[in-house]
Amino acid sequence: MNFFATFLHFFEAGGAFMYPIAVVGICAIAITIERWLFLTRVGRENSKLWGEVSPLIAQGDVDGAERVTQGSDTAIARILGNGLTQARIDNKRSELEVATEEGLMEVLPAIEKRTHYLGTFSNMSTLLGLLGTVLGLIGSFAALGSADPAEKADLLSKGISEAMNCTAFGLMVAIPSLLMHSYLQAKTTELVDALEAACGKFVNVLSNRAPRR
Repeated sequence: MNFFATFLHFFEAGGAFMYPIAVVGICAIAITIERWLFLTRVGRENSKLWGEVSPLIAQGDVDGAERVTQGSDTAIARILGNGLTQARIDNKRSELEVATEEGLMEVLPAIEKRTHYLGTFSNMSTLLGLLGTVLGLIGSFAALGSADPAEKADLLSKGISEAMNCTAFGLMVAIPSLLMHSYLQAKTTELVDALEAACGKFVNVLSNRAPRR
């Protein structure tokens, strides 16, 4: 309870710019949760489907592999679906590589979207904090001109303290946003690498093999 009371006092003392920083922080939290859940689910679903499809591909069972991929809307199913369709027409390595790369390009936007906003939010919160601090200091020094000389020291120290709260809050939002951006970017890269590895294995196994119809 004391923590929330202290934070509320800290927030109120930071001035008007604390509110846009808070909005940026809420957006960063929402994107972090959504992207983490999405990437975790996609990675789990891809691993499960690859475990089902890879033995069929190894046997050259195009029909069986197609049945599995057609019943799924996962990223790897869409990629392998393109490759399996091409394998029925021409299973040369170059043709399979083009087909799987096209499938990969189709799913990449959904995997990579919104993560980059966290880096932007990190910069925004820092800059908003600095702007709030600068404007707060300007207001504090302007108020000193008409203040009683005995009160100037107290007004100045209070104004500086309130202005610095804005910078502190901006950094409190910026640092976790930057960390989450790096973490989700690494998770995204790991997922894309796994898809590329699956594509490579698919092409290696199925290329120049007469598919079983």
